[in-house]
Amino acid sequence: MDVNSHAEELASDLGVDKTEVKADLENLLEYSVPIDEAVQSVRRKHGGGGGGSSPTPESVDVSAITTDHGNVTVTARVLTRGTRTIRYQGDDLTIREGEVADETGTISYTAWQDFGFEPGDSLTIGNAGVREWDGEPELNLNESTTVAIADESVAVDERVGGDRDLVDITAGDRGRNVEVRVLEVEQKTISGRDGETEILEGVVGDETAKLPFTDWDPTPALEPGAALRIEDVYVREFRGVPSVNLTEFTTVTPLAEPVAVADDAPRVSVAEAVASGGMFDVELVGNVLEVRDGSGLIERCPECGRVVQNGQCRSHGEVDGEDDLRVKAIVDDGTETVTVVLDDELTAEVYGGGLADALAAATEAMDKDVVAASIADTLVGGAYRVRGSLSVDEYGATLDATAFEPADDDPAVTARATLAEVRE
Repeated sequence: MDVNSHAEELASDLGVDKTEVKADLENLLEYSVPIDEAVQSVRRKHGGGGGGSSPTPESVDVSAITTDHGNVTVTARVLTRGTRTIRYQGDDLTIREGEVADETGTISYTAWQDFGFEPGDSLTIGNAGVREWDGEPELNLNESTTVAIADESVAVDERVGGDRDLVDITAGDRGRNVEVRVLEVEQKTISGRDGETEILEGVVGDETAKLPFTDWDPTPALEPGAALRIEDVYVREFRGVPSVNLTEFTTVTPLAEPVAVADDAPRVSVAEAVASGGMFDVELVGNVLEVRDGSGLIERCPECGRVVQNGQCRSHGEVDGEDDLRVKAIVDDGTETVTVVLDDELTAEVYGGGLADALAAATEAMDKDVVAASIADTLVGGAYRVRGSLSVDEYGATLDATAFEPADDDPAVTARATLAEVRE
């Protein structure tokens, strides 16, 4: 049902002007308020109470729910439940969110009030709204929703509870629990919605992976080397990779035993890395097909660090650029390609000289492109092992390298072996 239909139905029920009701709805939707919650808010504003005259929808399987549904009733088992605070119409609201499942599938939910359920509970959820979230349908539980313990336990194949290894964490996860070692931590002051805010940022790891984290309610236990169980975190995408977020509802408990952290990054094929949508610390092996334009001797904006083109910064206009070194190389392992970016230190290693050497070579040749040409002569056609953080966006996959060295194995053979292992 579109905004016009909701507005017409509300105007009829409440006996008010449709134009006014529609304007109220559109104002709420601009702030990403779910349509069902917006309808109830407008209904309350005009004295219509929180209910409605619509009967409870018939029960449907989870797998049958689409964004075309207005409201549904489902019987499902709670897999996870997370809690956090969001800003809504100027007020801080506490929401619960996670996943529920039945034997046909899994769906995420957001509960706009506390219905008192926990992971493992089997529920019949009546009159739940459906909205689109990250391209998928999601249940919205509001004051018009009824929640009751189901007559029978719902059997599911999915894991109940939020415990996960870091390698299984993905952006959009809610209510996750991890056991990790703190590898890096830094206190920062940022400009938050309520002014300057102190936060902690860093990196945590376990034996499967490493991920960045942000603690929005700084916890003293988050110290380098600490082994911790961290319960009720949510995960969002930050610079293309999953980032673990701690809130005031997160609990942090020291562990009696240390948490092992792998020294090596997981090695995967380029195709698998790209399909993941982003990985914080990953190793790829492939052949350099091309050194792209914008490599070698470049200039950066002194204000923001962006690459300057013809003396112009996209953010700061005309600037006096600062010289720097960079490589943007296309790497292919036979399954997919990725753009690998080397910083000034790694670029100096493959070039065989630092910034001063590159400037001297460019001056002698009266051509800055000689630096990129020399790098291309060295790299193109060679097989390399590269480690770093991979992000994927509409422009493709990019890996910001932390290590880059010649490979002693065949990338195509490695890729085929990795894919065979994954398919098993």
